[in-house]
Amino acid sequence: MGVSISAHAEMLDVEKDELKFGFIKLTDMAPLAIAYEKGYFEDEGLFVTLEPQANWKVLLDRVITGELDGAHMLAGQPLAATIGFGTKAHIITPFSMDLNGNGITVSNEVWAEMRKHIPAQDDGRPVHPIKADYLKPVVDRMRNEGKPFKMGMVFPVSTHNYELRYWLAAGGLHPGYYSSDNITGQIQADVLLSVTPPPQMPATLEAGTIHGYCVGEPWNQQAVFKGIGVPVITDYEIWKNNPEKVFGITAEFAENYPNTALAVTKALIRAAQWLDDNDNANRPEAVEILARSEYVGADAEVIANSMTGTFEYEKGDKRDVPDFNVFYRYFATYPYYSDAVWYLSQMRRWGQITEGKPDAWYDEVARSVYRPDIYLKAARMLVEEGNVAEADFPWETDGYRQPQTEFIDGITFDGRTPNAYLKQFPIGLKGTEKLQGSSVVGG
Repeated sequence: MGVSISAHAEMLDVEKDELKFGFIKLTDMAPLAIAYEKGYFEDEGLFVTLEPQANWKVLLDRVITGELDGAHMLAGQPLAATIGFGTKAHIITPFSMDLNGNGITVSNEVWAEMRKHIPAQDDGRPVHPIKADYLKPVVDRMRNEGKPFKMGMVFPVSTHNYELRYWLAAGGLHPGYYSSDNITGQIQADVLLSVTPPPQMPATLEAGTIHGYCVGEPWNQQAVFKGIGVPVITDYEIWKNNPEKVFGITAEFAENYPNTALAVTKALIRAAQWLDDNDNANRPEAVEILARSEYVGADAEVIANSMTGTFEYEKGDKRDVPDFNVFYRYFATYPYYSDAVWYLSQMRRWGQITEGKPDAWYDEVARSVYRPDIYLKAARMLVEEGNVAEADFPWETDGYRQPQTEFIDGITFDGRTPNAYLKQFPIGLKGTEKLQGSSVVGG
């Protein structure tokens, strides 16, 4: 496995062979770095330049204008752009980049207070997973003192925003609504969430501007190394094996350069396979690559803390989380419609989608953005070339996962019935509810 015989395969006649892809300095940009470093792009006749971007907005704008041919994106970005929340543009994804990979960190002061309420194991370490129920007394006390409780996330349509909101709401803390005329996301909020770019999270926490944050690696482990905060939960514990980033291109790019889109997808599938091959045997090498300044540019030791199957919560409290970063197992790279529907359901739950929509609408948007047809065509070619195994792909799926139950609040998600799903939450919009000023009306 992993031995390349693609030199003998018939190369696709790519319409555009010089490409520039953008990324943000996070561990989960790994498939792009590996496809480049291992020569998988070159195997497909592609000459790729990888370029770090300042933030998620700049990255998306540059894909839309064509300055970038594609990019490592937040799962919510192609969906939000396509439905016109923020910048309007039809963005698609033929490839899901990874599962899991995020965490929620709080300041040392907040942790010291939370810790009093958390039960301990026999060895004195806290029992995991740590729910937001234990944060509630801290938020309540600060509110009584007239102080707002603030947390950072990386972008309004980021997985981090939705995971943080999900965790807070599951613990009885309202993370706030968006409305058509108030896009702060802080209407009725118990906890005020705002945007901080990932690499700036630890410094912002240390400065006391925020009391905690939700971010991808290596920026939770960085807080542990610097001794300025404590990661309390990983997104794996909020929603087991949740989809994280995607590779995004414009619909126009896929239409104009179909073979190029296929070739890129092939290279990325091979990179993902390499990252998880032989029970993560290649991860130490991946860590060394990612630590370079042109990629993530964090200390290899910090990146290795999560990338090699462990996660350090408090200093010295390192626990096994073998699936903290998954790039290929569990059909991680397949762009499932149900993943798209979950993100759309959270946009609706918090008011980014202002009006109620029928279930069919969710399905229609998912199908216009997530493109398993491109993915499976690329996968079939790789199987025929002998680069990957037939069993690595869900050939028979209709694009919807089986109902998922492993969420921190025990609520079941079935992507086929998003409205019934939303009805289960005590906090969040449902049915025909919408915001009028700062009040929820309808229902």
